[in-house]
Order: sequence, then structure tokens, then C-alpha cells
Amino acid sequence: MGDNTWLVVIDGQRIFADPDSDWGSPMWPTAMAAITRLLPRFVGRTILTRWIPPTAEQRVGSWRDYMAAWPFADRPADDPYLDLVSGLRDIEAEVIDAPTFGKWDAIRPLVGEAATLIVTGVSTDCCVIATVLPAADAGARLTVGTDGCAGSSIENQQAALAVMGLYPPQVRLRTVAELLSEV
Repeated sequence: MGDNTWLVVIDGQRIFADPDSDWGSPMWPTAMAAITRLLPRFVGRTILTRWIPPTAEQRVGSWRDYMAAWPFADRPADDPYLDLVSGLRDIEAEVIDAPTFGKWDAIRPLVGEAATLIVTGVSTDCCVIATVLPAADAGARLTVGTDGCAGSSIENQQAALAVMGLYPPQVRLRTVAELLSEV
């Protein structure tokens, strides 16, 4: 991996890190520890995404149903519960907000079609997989930092990693220790 490789941390926000949240991942503390080990290698080449609820105008079709099903998450974009976690708030990074699970459409203008990305974050079985697969389809080279990802459950984490593992060579699965030995 070269100097044009970007670290992408998907949705490292309080709403996904809080163990009392309906969306809190029990795997987040372990994932954050792994992400923290990667951050120093990607100063100036880090992207942090935030999921923000779709606006009333953006709530078409199933998004209306989704927000009705999860009323606790229906907050303004500047609500503190949607803030990045403390370990990510003060780092040098591009921060991208998007009202969608997948963040590739929001990331692509910054990195280009043929980007090389290391992807981490939460939730592996939702926003991570929804970002990785379209990016791979568009021609990006992706490595998923497996222990830098947090699923909604261990079973869902394993299932999402298994699906993404079906897409080599566009998608590679590596632990953070393996990644650190490569960069």
C-alpha cells in the first residue's frame, strides 16, 4: 500500500458506541482500539464518516419506514448523540456526513474511482458492507480491517466478513496487525 491509501472509519459515532443505544455494538471498544493503532499511519489520509438521519425530503420509500421503526435515531444532524466518539473527534481527517448506509457515493469525490482504501468502523453488517461492495464494484481496491470493524453481533460480524471475503481481489480481509506490517 502506498501513500495514496486512505483509512476510512465508517460511522465511529456515539449512537453506535454507546452500549445502552439500540444500535450500540458490543464489539466497538475492541474495534476502536484497533482503529487507534492504524490512525498514526494515515495522518492526512483519514476519512471519518457519520450517518445522519435523512431529512424529511430524503425520506422516500423505505427510508420513511426505517425512521418510523427507529424513532430514537430521528435526531437533528448536530445532535450530540450523532457526534464522533472522543478518540476520533480531534484527529486530522476529512469528515463526511451521509444519510445513507453506504458511504461510497460520498467518499468517491474525495478519493476517486480507483482509490485504495482500508475500511474499518461500525456496523460491519450494515454501513461497512454497504460501503465496501459498491466501492469494489466501482473499481476501488479495498482492505477491510477485520478487527477494526464492529458488527451488531458476533454472528452478524462473521456473516458480513464472510460475504465481503467473497470478492477478492477487489476486497481483502486483514487484521490490523497484518495491515501494520504492510504499511
